[in-house]
Amino acid sequence: MPVVTSHHRYIAIEGPIGVGKTSLARRLSESFGSELMLEDAAGNPFLERFYDDPKAAALPAQLFFLFQRAQQIQSLQQHDMFTPVHVSDFLMDKDRLFAELTLDMDELQLYQQVADKLSVQAPVPDLVVYLQAPVDVLRQRIIGRGIKSEQLIAADYLTQLVDLYSRFFHEYNESPLLIVNAAEIDPVNKEEDYQLLLKRILSMRNGRHYFNPLPIGDVI
Repeated sequence: MPVVTSHHRYIAIEGPIGVGKTSLARRLSESFGSELMLEDAAGNPFLERFYDDPKAAALPAQLFFLFQRAQQIQSLQQHDMFTPVHVSDFLMDKDRLFAELTLDMDELQLYQQVADKLSVQAPVPDLVVYLQAPVDVLRQRIIGRGIKSEQLIAADYLTQLVDLYSRFFHEYNESPLLIVNAAEIDPVNKEEDYQLLLKRILSMRNGRHYFNPLPIGDVI
């Protein structure tokens, strides 16, 4: 597969669990011949416990992700950010969002103290791709991919997560933002969908835009 040239040097893919952000990040990385930076959820030993009992395991699960992402960002900063392209399946900003959703007040204060000590200055992406899908679609995809720990995710938690992302990106203006209707697109398994989305990503320069593949070939 020929490598595609992108004027973006750092692209972050975001969205709630089950929406397909990691799969899309992998495909984009292959297209650009780029560095790939992925959230390692499987490496978090507290995550299954969190899904089973959120109140008991929220803090260690959150701190594990904080340290993990801090290490990844520091590694990224040590590389030349101008070449090659970097693609990630997370924004560092999401850590605070998840902390506010899952931690009680005392835990949140402790989390914030640790985050402040780390002093991680994440680079600002040249483009953020936000994948959206309703809760019922996410639930179907989570069930379909069969990851044991994810089957424990409560429906109300997933609903809160979708609302959290929606509010966050409603106000987000740090980078150019492409909002994708991921309920109507399968860029991993459908080549036509992927090529349409890739074309839109390559055309993105500034501002907030939407990719809603309805009807065939129409992008608004």
